[in-house]
Amino acid sequence: MANDPQPKRLKRELGLFDVYAIATGATLSAGFFLLPGLAAEEVGPAIVLCYMLAVVPLIPAMLCIVELSTAMPRAGGAYYFLDRSLGPMVGTVGGFGTWLALTLKATFALVGMGAYIELFAADVPSEWFVKLIGITLALLFGLVNFLGAKKSGGFQIVLVAVLLVLLAGFIGHGTLKADITRFQGFFDKGGHAIISTAGMVYISYVGVTNVASISGEVRNPERNLPWGVFLALGTAILIYALGTFIMVSVVPANELAGIDGQPDLTLVATAARHIAPSYGVIIVSVAALLAFASVANAAILGSSRYPLAMSRDHLLPTQLRRLGKRGTPGYSILLSVAAIIAFLLFLDPITIAKLASAFQLLIFAILCVSVIVMRESKIESYDPGYKAPFYPWLQIFGCIAPLVLITQMGWLATVFTSAVIAAGVAWYFFYARTRVERHGAIYHVFERLGHRRFDALDTELRGILKEKGLRADDPFDEVIAHADVMERDGPILFEDIVRDASIMLAERLPCSADVLAEGFLQGTRIGATPVSGGVALPHLRLPGIDVPHMLLLRSLGGVQIVTGDVFGDMHREHDAYAVFFLVSPERDPSQHLRLLAQLAGRVDQEGFTEQWRAARDENELRETLLRNERFISLHLLHPARAAKLIGRAIRSLDIPVSCLVVLISREGHSLIPRGDVILQPGDRVTIIGDADGIRELYATYGPEPAAPDGDEHKGEQTPPANPA
Repeated sequence: MANDPQPKRLKRELGLFDVYAIATGATLSAGFFLLPGLAAEEVGPAIVLCYMLAVVPLIPAMLCIVELSTAMPRAGGAYYFLDRSLGPMVGTVGGFGTWLALTLKATFALVGMGAYIELFAADVPSEWFVKLIGITLALLFGLVNFLGAKKSGGFQIVLVAVLLVLLAGFIGHGTLKADITRFQGFFDKGGHAIISTAGMVYISYVGVTNVASISGEVRNPERNLPWGVFLALGTAILIYALGTFIMVSVVPANELAGIDGQPDLTLVATAARHIAPSYGVIIVSVAALLAFASVANAAILGSSRYPLAMSRDHLLPTQLRRLGKRGTPGYSILLSVAAIIAFLLFLDPITIAKLASAFQLLIFAILCVSVIVMRESKIESYDPGYKAPFYPWLQIFGCIAPLVLITQMGWLATVFTSAVIAAGVAWYFFYARTRVERHGAIYHVFERLGHRRFDALDTELRGILKEKGLRADDPFDEVIAHADVMERDGPILFEDIVRDASIMLAERLPCSADVLAEGFLQGTRIGATPVSGGVALPHLRLPGIDVPHMLLLRSLGGVQIVTGDVFGDMHREHDAYAVFFLVSPERDPSQHLRLLAQLAGRVDQEGFTEQWRAARDENELRETLLRNERFISLHLLHPARAAKLIGRAIRSLDIPVSCLVVLISREGHSLIPRGDVILQPGDRVTIIGDADGIRELYATYGPEPAAPDGDEHKGEQTPPANPA
């Protein structure tokens, strides 16, 4: 593999509403404004049921994609998940196919605009006029995406907000004109026709999962991705159910089935004409144009991330991984826009889009397999913030249902899907195979069966854990606040420190010091103890404990450490001046790794070593590791505002319920913060809590603005130096 420099990461600047808007915008387009007419020709008033049935096989894939996205929030979405779970060959096929499906979806949306433009431009040569409009819009949306995901996401929010308002007006007005007698003959077309049509309109929902391709740009992905996708799917189900109900209940049966033997591609406009003859068509057409614009923008945004991710993994040329000045993948966006323009000019995108949806179904089935592989691999660093329920039965159903739907779409869909697979496999063997040295999580499953494994994937997932940070319920600050502390002056051997630390930890743990010492030393012998920048992190997991425990060691003279590797060779490391012993419950390996990742991230921050060496007592040592936004340290001296706490018992302090006094330093000694302890002048009080509670404490007891001459109140608390 080429030794390329570390690529720049995409900016994490998309919030919950951005995710919701992108997912919703990618869903409410052709499925609402084009497909109902085609579906009505097949099953009449039963289109309402078809749209509800269509969402059933999507749910397993959606839940699996959300799980994978929260575990591995990276650009590339489905490609990245398939590559890391099933290996680069499957990833290549999935990346090509999903990129093709997204670009064709964007093309389909731009062509769909033509059906509504023709309502107002009947005398214009429609074919080339629509192509010109489509090309212009493709270039416009490409430019919007060049400006960055935040600009594109903000644009998407505006589009989706206006679209939802217009659709709400259509549904609200239509309810007043609804005639339920038009639902007579609901099942006249038969069950087979209903199931077949449900397979056709299935593509209406698949856009909700495309947000996975931009998961690498989402802030707090463990929260925003699941909520954004679930809210978007709920919105889509509601709009499709109510919208198709209105179409059936206001359009006469002879018009619902089409005109002159041809399906009504603008059935929504026909319904609007019956609801509000004077202005209904105009409003619905505006909504349709917004919907198609929204899905085209979202598809360009999502599709451009697939070449980016594949290029980073050496499956595509290096130019596609380059980010521009605005942090966007310019060449990847150009490739997607160029493909859309080519499809507009030379292909029949409606037919191709249906075929591409068949490949999307296959991808969804394989993604359900990916979740099974990732879980069965037992990789401890696979740590999704959301786990799909009913494992493994939901995933098995998710594998089978899409394949059944593909068989309902005819032989051409199967041939096209096979052709894309063959092209992806050929590209992998003739271009990418010699450029990658990577395998998927499936090799960890093989390792459990006595074969090989790929440890670099575990390393990559640990890096993702470090980026994602702690979860809200991880007791990191509590563990630090209650950690034991040891200090040594002169040089000392690591084995001696381990012995002393194990004796101290054994007083609080249900095992002997010998067991602890052997666990710490064994981890160091095999290279499992991180040692970097003068800090060592020996760690282990134990059964029979409910919460993690830590011991912090400061050695100004240095600790001499010899570590091993997987081949049994021993190496002398640089001396460590800080050693953090972590013991976690055996039942929660993911939390153990998150705590380690947080510690590693903190010691990597600039200025940590200086703060660690300069700490005056045990409590200040602990404070160097606490998260800045989760604690406040108050020095009770006049005239500081915190002095009002002097003379009060801990239990009587007026602090937020989410906060807790964890440390008290008095004359160089640490006190246990029992409720009856009376605070005295000179005490240093450390309080931890959630971010809102700590902000409230800063507002009440924190520093006042500095005086104009620069003097500050002596003893007043200042915000801790360590960044969040």
